[in-house]
Amino acid sequence: MSRNVLFGPILILLGVLMFSRGGAVHWDTGSVFAYFWPSMFVLPLGVFFHWLYFSLLQQRGVGVLVPGGILLTAGLVCQVAMLFDSWSFMWPGFIFAVAVGLFELYWFGSRNKWLLIPINILTVLSVLFFAIFSIGALFSSLLNGRPILALALIAAGGFVMLFGRKRSF
Repeated sequence: MSRNVLFGPILILLGVLMFSRGGAVHWDTGSVFAYFWPSMFVLPLGVFFHWLYFSLLQQRGVGVLVPGGILLTAGLVCQVAMLFDSWSFMWPGFIFAVAVGLFELYWFGSRNKWLLIPINILTVLSVLFFAIFSIGALFSSLLNGRPILALALIAAGGFVMLFGRKRSF
C-alpha cells in the first residue's frame, strides 16, 4: 500500500476543515483529535470488519458486515457532523447506519426477504427525520425570524382577499 492512499484523504480532510472553519483552527494535538476522532477510531473499525469479511473470512462470515456497515456509516456521520458542526440534523444518520448494516447482511447473505421490512422502516424513518430537520434548519436560516414570515402572511392574506372566490348574499 502506497503512502498516497493514506496521505490523500488526510490532506482532503484537513482542507475541508480549514475551509469550513475559515482557517481559524488552532493546530495542536487536541484539536486534531477533537475534529478527526471518527476518522481515527470509528471508520478504521468499519473498514476492518469489511476487510475481515472480504479477505480473511473469504465471504463466509456474513455476520461481521452488520457491525462493519453500522460503524462505517456512523463514522461518516460523525465525521461530517464534527467538521461542519451539524449534529442537530445529522443524528438521523445513526438510524440509517443500522439500516446499512442490515442491508449488507441481506445483500451478501442468504437474501432473506424478511430483512427488508426493518431495512425499509429504518431507511424511511431516517430520510423523514433528515428532511424534517434539514427543512426546519433551512427555513430558520433563510427566513431569519418573524419579519419575513409576517410579510408572507400579509401577502397571502391580501391574495386571498383580492382573488378569493366572491360570494353574493
